Amino acid sequence: MFFLATLLLWFSVPAGLDEKAWHLFVIFLTTIVGFVAKPLPMGPIALIGLFLASFTKTLPMKDCLVGFSDPLIWMIVFVFFIARGCVKTRLGERIAYLIIKAVGKSSLGLGYGIILTEVILGAMIPSNTARSGGIVLPIVRSICEGLGSFPNDHKSSRKLGSFLMVVSFQGNLISSALFLTGMVCNPFIQKIAEKHGVFLTWSSWLYYSIIPGILTIILMPLIIYCIYPPKEKKLPHAITLAQDKLKDMGPMSIKEKMMASLLVSMVGLWAFGDYLGITALMVALFGVTVILLTKVLSWDDMVHEKEAWHILIWLSILTTFSIGLESLGFIKFFSKKMTAFLGQRPWQEILILLNVIYFYSHYFFASTTPHVSAFYAAFLGVGITSGVPPLLCALSLAFFSAFSACLTHYGSVAGAMMFGTGYVPIKNWWSIGFLLSLLYLALWMGIGSVLWT
Repeated sequence: MFFLATLLLWFSVPAGLDEKAWHLFVIFLTTIVGFVAKPLPMGPIALIGLFLASFTKTLPMKDCLVGFSDPLIWMIVFVFFIARGCVKTRLGERIAYLIIKAVGKSSLGLGYGIILTEVILGAMIPSNTARSGGIVLPIVRSICEGLGSFPNDHKSSRKLGSFLMVVSFQGNLISSALFLTGMVCNPFIQKIAEKHGVFLTWSSWLYYSIIPGILTIILMPLIIYCIYPPKEKKLPHAITLAQDKLKDMGPMSIKEKMMASLLVSMVGLWAFGDYLGITALMVALFGVTVILLTKVLSWDDMVHEKEAWHILIWLSILTTFSIGLESLGFIKFFSKKMTAFLGQRPWQEILILLNVIYFYSHYFFASTTPHVSAFYAAFLGVGITSGVPPLLCALSLAFFSAFSACLTHYGSVAGAMMFGTGYVPIKNWWSIGFLLSLLYLALWMGIGSVLWT
């Protein structure tokens, strides 16, 4: 059925659109469907799509490889290596337990501590999956079970675990939105926005996100605490648990200290590099050079960092498709059609419609990457063509790329992992996600309309 539908699409070229542009869109759409259905990992699916683009002569071979030279993609790969150093030295784990030790007297305080951990790590680790699955989730689960809250048991899980799992997941989305390095899709978004004259750097991204971000950090745990409260409000043993874990870890090793110094230096260079003429890629390459020279990681460690190489493949190919769709005129064609559909509404109304549609369309996507790949460029083009200020449109869609994953348990890999622990029933996960989606839309689009225009 899917093959026949694709075949019909292939020969149904819309009037006014170049045939190659349509064929590349069909290949792109098929690739996105493959990402969602997951008959194979994303890398092989993307390679099959690239082969089809070349085999059908939709793209010349030299154009098929253009995405692999994108400096932003290589920056992501390099920062993944640095994140591996953070995990290997156990620096991320130490940061988490230090925060819990400081604020873990109550369940609400512990929730804020977990969010603070996410935010700190979000400035350094570009994968929300790596942060949640590799560092935060194991710690949260250890804390819950250590304090007598176990999964798949309603009475036990509601003591603490259910509350902390929801807060941890939503905190992961906040850290993903706050920083250009917060999740893999953000540099991809940055590249698309640049084509429309919106230039975002690490520091400018944080400048635009910081005020709504702080408000979200303050309000989100309070709302969850009211609508889905833990049964245990006071946690006298949490600090003791964190102290015991830190005692077991012992003092910071030399390599851990090196890693901490490097991360502080890199965040500083990312923040002020624009004024010094230092690019984000240069900072990431500097970090990789340091961890190799100091032997924090070996070359074999980097070779075995599968996720980094996996991302290099599929994200480079998606970038290739994005460049091809732009150069062949598909984005311009789609924008004209969508603009005609929206009519002569005020740009404020168009902005609201685009963001709401973009946000809730995530119900149909199993992760953030296919959602951004399928819709961000097109929706941004429509918004700008319809008179929405380019910066406002680019930023609101960018931040909602992260927050839209709040809706379901399959909206991101991090969500799937946290839901899979068994602490939160699906009904609660979805209902809390929907209520919080209203908060995110109100805060980020409402405040953004004032700050970003």
